[in-house]
Parts: sequence; C-alpha cells; structure tokens
Amino acid sequence: MPDSMPPLSRAQGPSVPPLLAGTIGESLRATAARFPEAEALVDCPSGQRWSYREFLADVEACAAGLVSRGVQRGDRVGIWSPNRPEWVLAQYGSAMIGAILVTINPAYRTHELAYVLRQSGVALVLSAKEFKGSDYRAMIDEVRADCPDLREVVFFDDPAWESLMQEGRALGRESLRLLEAGLRASDDINIQYTSGTTGFPKGATLTHRNILNNGFMVGEGNAYSEVDRICIPVPFYHCFGMVLGNLAATTHGSAMVIPAPAFDPGLTLAAVEAERCTSLYGVPTMFIAMLSHEGFERFDLTSLRTGIMAGSPCPVEVMKQVVERMGMSEVSICYGMTETSPVSTQTSRDDTVDRRVSTVGRVHPHVEIQVIDPVSGEVVPRGIAGELCTRGYSVMRGYWEQPDTTAEAIDSDGWMHTGDIAVMDEEGYVNITGRIKDMVIRGGENIYPREIEEFLYAHPDILDAQVVGVPDAVYGEELVAWIRLRPGAETLTAERLRDFCQGRLAHYKVPRYVRIVEEFPMTVTGKVRKVEMREVSIEELGLQAEAKTPTA
Repeated sequence: MPDSMPPLSRAQGPSVPPLLAGTIGESLRATAARFPEAEALVDCPSGQRWSYREFLADVEACAAGLVSRGVQRGDRVGIWSPNRPEWVLAQYGSAMIGAILVTINPAYRTHELAYVLRQSGVALVLSAKEFKGSDYRAMIDEVRADCPDLREVVFFDDPAWESLMQEGRALGRESLRLLEAGLRASDDINIQYTSGTTGFPKGATLTHRNILNNGFMVGEGNAYSEVDRICIPVPFYHCFGMVLGNLAATTHGSAMVIPAPAFDPGLTLAAVEAERCTSLYGVPTMFIAMLSHEGFERFDLTSLRTGIMAGSPCPVEVMKQVVERMGMSEVSICYGMTETSPVSTQTSRDDTVDRRVSTVGRVHPHVEIQVIDPVSGEVVPRGIAGELCTRGYSVMRGYWEQPDTTAEAIDSDGWMHTGDIAVMDEEGYVNITGRIKDMVIRGGENIYPREIEEFLYAHPDILDAQVVGVPDAVYGEELVAWIRLRPGAETLTAERLRDFCQGRLAHYKVPRYVRIVEEFPMTVTGKVRKVEMREVSIEELGLQAEAKTPTA
C-alpha cells in the first residue's frame, strides 16, 4: 500500500470566540459600562491618568469637537505625532463619528507627508508641534498649498486643541447619538500607509470590523482582563500600537500604559516597574535593547506575565532571554501585516517554550491561511516552503484609491499574498523563513538570510546580526553580514567569522563580507531597512560596477 501524501499547508482558525458585531465606539462604551473605575490610560511622561469613565468622557469630547470643526462621516482626519494620550483620544474620537483616521509616520519628511495628505484627501490634521528636531509646524506649512482638501490643522499643546475639546464638551454626548446610530462595522475607519521599499507607500484601508476584532482576538490570545496593564512602547501610528495595544486593551478593560513618546529602553523598563505592567510589547530590536541596557538588572519586572513580540522575525535566543530574564513566561509571538489588521497567526500561552521560540504560532480565529508555490500558485504539502497567504475578516478593504495595486495583492478568491516565505508543520504551526524579495541567489543556490542570522546569534560575541545580498561578478550575489557586537567583545573579521562557520554551515551560506556597526538602519517601527544595508554595502565594498550588470 503506497504511503499517504502529507497534508496540504492549509489551516482554518476556530470559530470561537465569536466576532464582535459593533463599532469601535460601541465597544468602548460597553467596556466603560463594565469597568468604569478601572484604569484605562496612563501617560508616564506627564503623569496623567484616566479611568474608563473619564477616558470615555474625553473621547466623546474629542469626537464632538471634531464634529464642531465640520468633520463628517467618511472624512479623513490625519494624525501626525509620536505616542501621547491625545493620540489615543483622537483614535477613538474619530472612530466614534465615522471619520477615517489617517495615521502618519512621525519620521516622514515633507515629500512623504504631502503625498499622504494628498492621496488620502485629508480634511483636518491633528499634529504634534515637533518631534526629534523636526518642526512639524513648518513642514505642514511647506506642503499645505499642495494639499487642496486640507481645511484645518490643530496642534496638540496649543490653545486650538484645548478649544476643540472644550467645544466638544459643550456639545455633549447627545450630539453624537444620532451620528453613531448611522455607523456600520463595515465602514472604513483607518488608513495606514505601508512603508514600501520602492516608490510611495500604499494606504491600507481598514474597517471597524477589521481592527476591532483583530485587537479583541489578540487580547483573547493573551488572556487579558481588567487587571492587566499593557506597556506600549511601539508606535501608535502602526497597527502594533493602535490595534494590538490600544484595541486589545479597551476590548478587555485593560490599561494602556505609555512609557515615552518614542521607544527608550530605560524608560520602558522604568514604566513596567512603576506601573506594575503585566504585559510588554516590542519588536525584537527593542527587546534586544532592553536586555542589553546597562541598568537592566536593577529593574523590578516581576509583574510581567505576558506580552507580544512581533513586527519582524524573532531570533530564538532573544525569545529565550525574554522568557528567562524578563519573566514573560506567557509571551506571545504574533505574525501579520498591516493589510491584515494585522495579526494572522499567534502562539498560545499554552504552547511549549520550544513552540513559542521557534514558530509564529497557528492560525487566528475566523482566519484561513495557506502556503503556496509562488510560481504555480498550488498549495504545497506541509513541511515545504512557499508563500504564505491569508483570508478572512481581517483582510483590508484594499489600498486607498488604488484598485490595480489592490488586485495585485488580493487575488480573486480573497487571499492576501504576504510575500513572506513560510513553512507549516504537521500540527499547523508556521515558521517564517524569509521574504521572497530578501532571497539571495548565489551561484544558483537559493539562500534565505533568516537562516544564517539565526546561526550567527549563537556566536558568543554577536549581539545582533543581519544578512543581505550584494552583487558579485562570479556568483551573481554574495553575502554580507552586518554585525553588532556585545560590549567588550573583540572585533570580528570576515576570516574569524568564516572559521566559526566552518563545518557548521554549507560553504555557500558563509558570509563573504563582514561589517561591524553600532546600529542598523531602522524604520520608526523598529524594522531593519535591508534595502539601505544593501546600498551602503555596495558603496563601501566598491561593487557599483557589479550592481549595474544586467541579469535575467
């Protein structure tokens, strides 16, 4: 009798708990009714605190204030600011009146700002005055003439913001009732611009149903309740902050804790200690920074139980240290993308440590995933690498006013193509092994940098490692390893690294070049910019001629 074929790499999440049927505003009102005196929001820099009763009242004031400024259902409201309490009020206030919140990357420069404001047709901008030396006032003034839909700009820490809130309080909550009654869970509520590696970013358009439910399901996965306190050092403008952070909290009565306007390892650790946070978020580079902080051992982190590591692939060794040294025994790995609200898979707190350090978990409730051959489109057997696709309630409506680009990402059967290379095992656990675009082809051999990075973490002197491909006249591409060394470690040469790899990695996977750096080029969300690494490496290694060589 012939051996049976292995099952296909396809999985469907459970149908429980049921999806939330309402809007973000309705969800917040329900939580405030259940836990009126529970703490909702804490801003560590200013010391401000809101109970759910107080938070709802200020959200209603913000919502009514926007109405008083002429904002209507479906209007786009831009927000350009680092993390601060007003950001959270604006997130929920805009949702309460059916406005579409356009979240703008705090690191944007004028040409990116102008593009986003124009492309989404933003009518009103809520903004910080400045951030990290960037004068937001001057930058908005510079682009305003090129943004015909922009009617008004309201700056935080300014009388205009206080005026907006006072106008909203004067109007009162009754002014919102009729407006809210006309909203639907299927309404567009958020546009998040994804940081494309080429060209201008694309505006992923998300609904109440998309992000409210994704935040709720993530919170369920972490077993949140009104006793949890979530430290959120990741940016609100990104799904990680506003969905996995804020919406996961408010659907469960948990507290949102803002440690600082932008990530700072010391301030984040201090916030966990001072606020007795039970959960902590971050991308791997943030956790690496906290673990290597010179005062790490002085902080009392015993309140921590869980948290989320997401945003980019997690090195196994880092995950182990988070569990062992930070006490986050129930920490969860989440995987997804902005276009899927964002989470598609998540590890469970009941998973073994091995599962939680080596996979991104299994499919989320009410979501389907499959791994396909990128060329043929056929679903591959379990254990075989291919492109991960996802389908379900969490898939975005599309890219704002870009139907052709949307059609390239979401196929006719509703599958969102992620561009990530994944392997699904017999039990449905998924391992992300790289990006299709990151794959390096050396002498005909396909190399996935993630595999080599994981290997390099085992070197006792290496704190962090990133591997990229650079052009080569003989092999087509060669590998260059960017290395951050541990404090006190001797410098690491290419020859010494090759000795370490000898007999442990296939010869074609051993990096030819090594670059020792203090830090990697990063996006504001903590993702490593490999495109920039490649460009810098080509320049420094004098490979400009090879880079111009045409390839098939």
